[in-house]
Amino acid sequence: MKRTKVIDALKCTAYGSDICVKGWVRSKRGSKGIFFIALNDGSTIKNVQIVGDDAKFDEETLKRITTGACLSVEGKLVESPAAGQASEIQATAIEILGDCDNTYPLQKKGASWEYLRTVAHLRPRTNTFGAILRIRHNMAMAIHTYFHEHGYFYFHTPLITASDCEGAGNMFQVTTKNLYDLKKDEQGKIIYDDDFFGEQTSLTVSGQLEGELGATALGAIYTFGPTFRAENSNTPRHLAEFWMIEPEIAFMDQEELMDLEEDFIKYCVRWALDNCKDDLEFINNNKFLTPNADLIPRLEGVLKEEFVRLPYTEGINILQEAIKNGKKFEFPCEWGDDLASEHERYLVEEHFKKPVIMTDYPRSFKSFYMKQNQETADGGSVGYKGAVAPGPTMQGTDVLFPSIGEIIGGSVREESYDKLMSEVKRREMDMTHLWWYLDTRKYGSCPHAGFGLGFERLILFVTGMQNIRDVIPFPRTPRNAEF
Repeated sequence: MKRTKVIDALKCTAYGSDICVKGWVRSKRGSKGIFFIALNDGSTIKNVQIVGDDAKFDEETLKRITTGACLSVEGKLVESPAAGQASEIQATAIEILGDCDNTYPLQKKGASWEYLRTVAHLRPRTNTFGAILRIRHNMAMAIHTYFHEHGYFYFHTPLITASDCEGAGNMFQVTTKNLYDLKKDEQGKIIYDDDFFGEQTSLTVSGQLEGELGATALGAIYTFGPTFRAENSNTPRHLAEFWMIEPEIAFMDQEELMDLEEDFIKYCVRWALDNCKDDLEFINNNKFLTPNADLIPRLEGVLKEEFVRLPYTEGINILQEAIKNGKKFEFPCEWGDDLASEHERYLVEEHFKKPVIMTDYPRSFKSFYMKQNQETADGGSVGYKGAVAPGPTMQGTDVLFPSIGEIIGGSVREESYDKLMSEVKRREMDMTHLWWYLDTRKYGSCPHAGFGLGFERLILFVTGMQNIRDVIPFPRTPRNAEF
């Protein structure tokens, strides 16, 4: 008999018809010679109930039906007398496809997040992680659908690179060299002439720079793929391997970029509410999963609110006023400081109580490729909507979200070769491996802009989870590369 997925079986109303379902046992119980099996195949958060008469099945088969076992069940689809489920299956035949012994790690109820990370090869079978992974899939579909519908082209950028987009240097090296016999020159530097690529290469931290090349040819592109950062960070917000969405668009200014960021985020949230209802309701109704927040109302709130557009200088003034009124922050927030997560979340969660797009950051801690605002005679600058800052600022457009802090980092890119080179020289940057990037400013340069969205941070917000390691199937963090 052809298999029916559980999600389809639960929707079916052809009562009395024969049906076959396959999946894994979530639970089994018995009463007065009748057994009840909750079976799930991953297609939905909901289980289908299998009901059977003990007398119709041999005792050995019934003993082998334990939590975690994989079954094929044939039977009659009938209306269920139990509340909360429309149908159930009266079993006529059960085949055990895979036994599960009593060492199965998911037997224990209420396992901690830390414990489940140690069994990441099995945790997708839990209700919670099944829901998260289905939501993750839907968010990926939303991203591709949004950009396709808006005329963007999916542009594949390299994972192996000889350049460092961020300039941080925290990159994983890629080599075929014998690490036990490294050849070095007289200065003690490693010689890469005999390496696979003939030069030092690393895993990329971003596809942005190559994405800009695509935008100057195709007009509007987006990348969506894995990126890597070798930061020795064990916070709930950092991974060594994560996925990034990075659109780059020609002929776009700062105002249009902020419109895009807001529209894109709202589209993804709306997609989740429309396509992940059962999984979101499961998470929303389990307060253990979403402490201090009501998940679905929070998501719906994002769709109702217009994002605040806030120049950095005004944001600093708000934070300093809060300090005067008794607010305590762990980190300083003077003009010129890179805002910490606590500052971002105060602005979003306490002051405005809605998402914020912060603009026009000081040049001192932003990337070299960002477009600089017009400077004033006293060394300050004039930025978004005429906002005056005491020092040079750049046209950044970072989206700050409740519970997350920064979820998008974006900017207008500097299109002038002379201005870009001036910033490179001011920072004393080595552009040996980025000559091709500078070429785009010499050969038909154009105004353009873009942003980067960490996919896992989007999933954190949509699911209400608290640790980024719990929204990716197999997290890569310092001293952890199992599975």
